[in-house]
Amino acid sequence: MLVQLRKITVKEGFSEKIVERFGKPGGPMSEIPGFIDRSVMVKKNRKKGEETEEVIVMVRWESEEAWKTWEKSPAHIEGHRNKRTQEKPEYLLDTEVSMYLVKTTEQVEV
Repeated sequence: MLVQLRKITVKEGFSEKIVERFGKPGGPMSEIPGFIDRSVMVKKNRKKGEETEEVIVMVRWESEEAWKTWEKSPAHIEGHRNKRTQEKPEYLLDTEVSMYLVKTTEQVEV
């Protein structure tokens, strides 16, 4: 399994804009074979004099190959092409992407 974590830091009060963008059910990503799920989480940061919000978008794929299929898909390429022509929103402070190969998991039977 491959997990992609996208950490997006925004000014306080703007996390819902990111949640709206990444939290919509369905869409072209979910149609890619090997897509498992996507979770969107929000954390409020309280640092000296600066209050920000951190949004984590976690996408789980069955394999690195499944993720590469998404990266090469017309829908993904077109989405990034459209974003290049747009100016970065003022509320968006930082974005960091990390990829992890999952070595072990544990699930509890319900």
